[in-house]
Order: sequence, then C-alpha cells, then structure tokens
Amino acid sequence: MLERLGRAVARRRGLVLALWAVLLVAGAVLGGAVFDRTQPIADAPVGSESALADAWLTEVTTPAGEEPEGELVSAVISGRDFFDPALVESATAVMAELRAIPGVVDVYDAYTAGGLMSDDGQSSLVTVELDPALDDEEALAVADQVAATLDTVDAPEVLVGGELLAERAFVDRSLTDAAVGESIALAVLLVVLVVVLGGLRVGALPVLAALATIAVALLVLSGLLGVVPVNEFAVNVVTLLGLGLAVDYALLVVARFREERALTPDAAVEDLVGRSVATAGRAVLVSGVAVGIALTGLLLLGDPLLSGMAVGGAVVVLVATVAGLTLVPALVATWHRHVPATGVRTWSRPWGRRAGTAAGTGAAAGTGATRGDRTGGGDRTAGGEHPTSGRAGLLGRLAGFAQRHAVLVTLGATAALLVLAAPLGSLTLGSSEVRSLPADAEERRAYEALTTDFSDLGVEPVTVILGAPVDDPRVPDFLDEAAALPGVADAGLNLDAVDPDVTVAELTPAGDATGAEAQQIVRDVRELRDARFGVGDAQSLAVQVTGPAADVVDTQAQLVQRLPLALGVVVLATFLLLLALTRSVVVPVKALLLNGLTIAATLGALTAIFGWGWGEGVLGFDSWGALDVTTPLLLCLLVFGLSMDYEVFLLARITEEWRRRDPAEDPRVANDRAVLRGITATGPVVTTAAVAITIVFLGFAIGDVVAMKEVGVGMAIAVVLDVTVVRGLLLPATMTLLGRWNWWPGRAGSSGGAGVVSGSGVASGDDARVASADDAGVASAGVSAGAGRVYHPRARSSRAPARPATTRPTPAETPAPGAASPSGSSPR
Repeated sequence: MLERLGRAVARRRGLVLALWAVLLVAGAVLGGAVFDRTQPIADAPVGSESALADAWLTEVTTPAGEEPEGELVSAVISGRDFFDPALVESATAVMAELRAIPGVVDVYDAYTAGGLMSDDGQSSLVTVELDPALDDEEALAVADQVAATLDTVDAPEVLVGGELLAERAFVDRSLTDAAVGESIALAVLLVVLVVVLGGLRVGALPVLAALATIAVALLVLSGLLGVVPVNEFAVNVVTLLGLGLAVDYALLVVARFREERALTPDAAVEDLVGRSVATAGRAVLVSGVAVGIALTGLLLLGDPLLSGMAVGGAVVVLVATVAGLTLVPALVATWHRHVPATGVRTWSRPWGRRAGTAAGTGAAAGTGATRGDRTGGGDRTAGGEHPTSGRAGLLGRLAGFAQRHAVLVTLGATAALLVLAAPLGSLTLGSSEVRSLPADAEERRAYEALTTDFSDLGVEPVTVILGAPVDDPRVPDFLDEAAALPGVADAGLNLDAVDPDVTVAELTPAGDATGAEAQQIVRDVRELRDARFGVGDAQSLAVQVTGPAADVVDTQAQLVQRLPLALGVVVLATFLLLLALTRSVVVPVKALLLNGLTIAATLGALTAIFGWGWGEGVLGFDSWGALDVTTPLLLCLLVFGLSMDYEVFLLARITEEWRRRDPAEDPRVANDRAVLRGITATGPVVTTAAVAITIVFLGFAIGDVVAMKEVGVGMAIAVVLDVTVVRGLLLPATMTLLGRWNWWPGRAGSSGGAGVVSGSGVASGDDARVASADDAGVASAGVSAGAGRVYHPRARSSRAPARPATTRPTPAETPAPGAASPSGSSPR
C-alpha cells in the first residue's frame, strides 16, 4: 500500500505540491488566529480541595451585595525617602489620577489611604483593584493604563507588577522566545542540512517540510478551538515537535531514496520513490503512531496545561506523518536530480569523494565487484558507488565497539545513566510563576520587592479555612497545633472574613510560597485535620486548605493519581506497536527499559542543572531550587515519544535485515550482523536527525523564560544521551548479549517475513529485490559483523547459502576480483 502511495505521489507530484502550497498559505494566513483564542489555565485542578477552598474563601471575604475582588495591579515606588516633599506631591497627584481611570475600583497607597511603607522607609506600596466585571482583554487594557500612570510618579524607580501583568509577561516572553529560537534554529538548521546533504535544494527540503507542517498544524488547531480547550503553550509544542519530526521524517525518506537510486540508477523516479516510501514510509508511520501514543498519555493525565499541549502535539504529529508520506516524496520526486549521492563532493561539501570513485573503506567497500554482486565484496552500482557509502558513521562505529565489548559496555553505560539519574532523589517540584521570568523583568522585580522589602507582606501564606467561629474551643486548639508545625514562620488570622461563623487563618512558610516547606505545611495541616476531625467524628469540623502551595500539592496529587493509567496505556500500546513491527516480545520490553533509562538520566541531569543551579552561569538564569510541577511529566512523555522515534528507525532496519537471513545460518551470527547492518545503514540518518532536532531544542533554550529553558535543555540532553549512549552503545550491546533470544518467540530456522532469500539465490515473497543498500555487509572498517568474533557454524545444509555471512572471511574464502557469486546468482 505504501509503495503504491509513493508511486502515486511521484506521478502526481505537481498536484500534491499544489495542495500543500494552498494549505501552507491558509495556515500562514489563518493559523495565527490560534494565538488570540486560547484559554487561560486554572491554578488548581477542577474539584480539588484547593480550588474548592479558594471559592469558599472568596465567598466568606466578600461582603453581602458586593462582587468579589477584581484583578490587582501592584507597584513599588522606591529610590527616594518616603517623606521627600517632591515625591509626596507627585505621588498624591498620581493617586488621584488613578482613581479617575474607568475600570479602577479602589486605590490603596501609603500617601492617601494609609498604605504600607517598606522596612527601610525608602519604598511604598500601591495596590490598584480593577473592576471584577472586566473581561481579560479589558482588564489588561486598564492595567496598562494604570501602569503608564504610575510611571509618571517623580521617583527614581517605579516597579509595576501583579498576577495579571505577570501572567501576560510570561506568555508574551514564551512566545517571543519561541519565535526567536525558531528563527535562529531554522537558520542554523538550514546551513547544517545544506552541508550534510550536499546541496541547497536537498538541504532546504526538510526545512520546507517542517514549515509546512507547522503552518498546517496551526490551521487545524485553530479549527479545533471551538471543540477542545487549547492554551498558549500548545503552540510551542506545535513548533517544537513540528520542526523535529518533520525534519526527521524528511531525512529518512531522502536517505532511503539515495539507497534505492544507488541500487538501480536507471529506474524511473516513480519506482524509486515508491520503493523508498514502502520502506522508509513504514518507519515514518510507526514512529508517528509511537509519538502519538506518548501524547495520549499527556491527555490522560487530565492536567489543563498538559492536555492543551497534548492536543497541539497530536495535531502536529498527524500532520508531520502525512507530510512525511506525501509532501516529502513529492519534493524528492521534483528535485531528485538535485539530491547528490551519499558522500559525493559538491559545492557545499568540497571534502567529499569525487563522483564515480570508491565510496570508502572497510568491509563494505569491497574490490572488483560488479553491480548486483553479493559475494561479500559489497553491493556496487554501475559507477562503483556503495549505496550506504561504505564508511560507517558514528553510530556504526559505536555499535561495532559495543558488540566487541558487549558486557563491559552494557554495565558501564547503564551505570553512567544511573549516576546521571541520581539527582532525581532530591527533585523538588513547585510553581515557577513569576520566577520563571528573567531577573530583569519588571514584573519579577516588583514581586521580589513586595516579598522582601515589606515584612508585613512576605511570601503568600498557606490559608486555612475553618467552618466555626474563632471563639469555638476547637478552633484555637487546632490553630495552635498548626502554628507549631515545622516550617511555619508566622501565623495569624485573616481579618477580611465577613462571615462570623467562619475563621480564616494564614500560615506563612519559612521559604518560598510554593517551596518544599510550604508544600509540607499543606500536607501536615491536612493530616492534622484528618486526625482531629475525622469523618463521622462527633467533633467533626470543616477545614480546608488553599493558597499557592496547596495548588501545587493538589496538582501533584492529581498527576500522581492518574500517572499509572497514563503510563499503562503508553507502555502497553507501545509494546503492541513494537511487537507488530518486530514480531518479538523481547525487543519491545528491552526498548521500554532503555527508554526508561533515558528518561531517568534526563530528569536527573535537569534536576542538577536547574534545581541545584549548576547551569546558572552557562544558561543565564537564577535557580529557585525546584522544577516547574508540569515539567517532569511533560518531558517524560515527550522524551519517551522521541526516543521511540529513533528506536523505530533503527529497529525497522534491524528487523528487515534479520528477516533476510539464511535460515541455515547460525542465528547468533545472523543476529549480530543484522544489528550492525541495521545501525550502520540507519545510523547516519539518526545522527543527522539528532543534530537537527538538538539545534531546534537549543533554540528554545536560549530564551529568557526558565520554564522554556527547562524543556529545551531537557529535550536536548535526552536526544544526545539517547542517540549516543542508548542507541549507539546499549542497544547493540544488549542485542548482542541476547543473541537469538532477541527474536523470541520466533522460530530459529524461519526468516519470518517477505524478502527471504531462498537457497537458489532468488528472493521469495512479494519483495523481488534480493537486498537493499546495506545488504552487502556494511560494517565499520576492520570490524566483523559478528561483533569481533569469527564464527564457523556447523554446516546444516549441503547448499551454499544464498546470502554470505559477513563475518571476516579467511583468505581461501575470499573470491577473486570479478569471480562469480558462490550462490550462482546473476547480477541484477
């Protein structure tokens, strides 16, 4: 089916490109609407205790007949003595102007309303309450007018902030950082791809596919806004995954097209594209499903922020997969004359070999072979080119090393990843809030001034609401015990409560408002409540806890509660997907374990860099001692999806090689050769894709918003670890150790699929082609495909094998130049 699709796309490439061009223009014009129609994110999960308590708090602190408090804009006036006559006169006039602004309900300041002065007498606080009837856009417009008016105060420094302005600053900075990061990443990516792929058009092909994917995904996302809620950060996921996956898929298709063309240079372009899509397209399809499964896990977690990201991610994965199966083959068919052979010298790659010369050294190069000769010298095209370029890339060399030292590599690589994962034991989660903004952001500076210069304010407290008046004997007893809990720096009553039958208390934590101490206070107060006023107890009393720390605790609790379901669905679906791909039980289990190591090592490294502050100087941020509460799970599932992306690329080729083995051959020899061939053939694609997507992730990491840095740096670390340590070392080492058991429960003597070579040397099944580009025994220079061992299995058949083993032959076994194949097969 995929081959027919590829042929159809190649034949009608003009129509396919025209349709994608229309979608691209529509996405560029209409897709921007998604930015204006996103929905805000609640601080706490719907129905959680903190959300219910916050609603109760609003009710008991709002006088009868009045509306709840509106949005607040805060300002700190500093840099001059509070009693300076000129400052007093200027500030008094400005306060009067503020009260005259439509949409301002109240102004609370130290000059005209008895507000707060700082501890050193050099600053004062202004709090402006906005009309609660204003919607978000109207409130922001009034807040901007308030900020502009406050800036006219005759003081050296006026810092304006508040939750409303801080949230907008966070979103604006995130989108700006993403746009700048994307622009830089695209420019660098284009240069890298032009150099690596050998030309401007072939280098631009993956970038064009990525831009089309992003534009169309935004178009689809804008159409879904009326059906599912989408937040601003879904757009960041669209660009992040759109760039990464589209480039990956384009590289895979282009690489396979080169191999097919090298095997049959005289074939029609429709045939070449069809065969390329038949093989690479299968990997693209399986990879898209794998990443989509991981995003389904995000959706099942039920968090509003992660759910919005999951929706955006699912859309872009679908579009990227369709682009990889249609747009990329159409571009390849159109520009096939501008796709140079692998390793050939071009204007952008002057160090390459000249066209028509031998393609490298090592076992794959061979000598004196003719096109179609499969005697161990390697497949050759009419021009002498080996389809896979002969020279093993980074992953091929790592795989050869890992196979020679399988036990040491397995133990050493696993130990290294576990060391990287060790900091996870001290992982602290919190709500980054305004602290995720850069240190020079006005909103963050205003927040820090509020919490450090005014001892009467301090950090936001943990709020405890009790359904009894303060003179009830149970209330003071409970509050005394709560005030004595570890981590409580101060305690007091909230006098804003207007309901005499309700008591509101505030416990100020010793650290940050959402730090570990504050979160523990929330847990301790709830445990104390359950112990004293259990369900059915005669002394039962309604007690609820809210505040920023409670929001974080409840968010964590919901994520932990739903995590088993999400992980179970992801793991089971991924296992079944890999089972269908490889027809093995062992390979999917091993892949899941390796992905777990990648995730653990990534989160451990991220904890050290951001939680411990090890990366402050290099990355330019101020650590606040924790990671954002949603970052680990977001990274967990994104890393899982992308790791499985590379796993599928490699396993698809390894499985293909395993199914082409000679049934009479020693299964261990066949396994080792299949692993090395598959990694060597697909390794350059995976390496280039990893470099490309790492550039994209680092583009996101150069921004100022710490939460964006966490995701960008975390994904970059994950890709580097996964491609080198996990796929380059652990994958071949463990598959070498497992040997024939990799393919359990398959039968040892069965090749298990189409394309099996019979004893006569003729391919059986629907795949009439005997071998693909790397069937000739591609291996790293000087390394046998038997992982450094020379196997001499006992003969189990009187027939000469149709496909030679790629263990190093003895001199007597090496055919003379131009000799006929032992199998008697004729050239293609």
